[in-house]
Amino acid sequence: MADKISRDRKKELEQLDPFQENLLKVMAFIKEFKKQLILIGGAVVLVALIFSGIMYSFQKAENKADVLVTEALEKYAKANDPEKGYLETEAGFKTIFTEYANTNAGKLAKIQFAKICYEASKFDQSYQYYTEALQVFENDELIKNFILASLGHVCIARKEFDEAKAYFLKIEKGKTELLKDEARFSLAMLDEASGNMVESKKMYEKIMT
Repeated sequence: MADKISRDRKKELEQLDPFQENLLKVMAFIKEFKKQLILIGGAVVLVALIFSGIMYSFQKAENKADVLVTEALEKYAKANDPEKGYLETEAGFKTIFTEYANTNAGKLAKIQFAKICYEASKFDQSYQYYTEALQVFENDELIKNFILASLGHVCIARKEFDEAKAYFLKIEKGKTELLKDEARFSLAMLDEASGNMVESKKMYEKIMT
């Protein structure tokens, strides 16, 4: 009887449990497809290296663009004169727009240079760069409102009052409250200048409420 139990126990021990069976299957699979797995592993490593290289390149470009923008703004401040500052920074900003257009610093630089153009009374150029910046930041409500307000003031400087009104109205009817009162004040002034006192009064009342 003891011998029978011993033989049964031995047979039981010789049987593989599910984990051992699965482990053997995995090992057999690896052995059979060893070359393919090595190639796949190499491809994964290669993709990771390429991705790391791209991210490093992007970060390097971003850092360089940020340095160039900072240098240009420091040069403009040092000039202490809008016309002189515009002349001394124009080439630098255009280099940024050409070589670093896809960086965050490069995109924001268009807004900064548009303001420099405006202060130097280069209204056509200011309008151009603000318009390009608007296309870039169309989905950023806060920056978008700032650009719309700037375009409105540029249009006033260009004596394009209907277009200026259109930009300020976009802010007034927009989702965010940022610069809404400023836009309403500008609309009130434009309506008053055109003799539309009723609409002008409405805008002033909106500011007060």
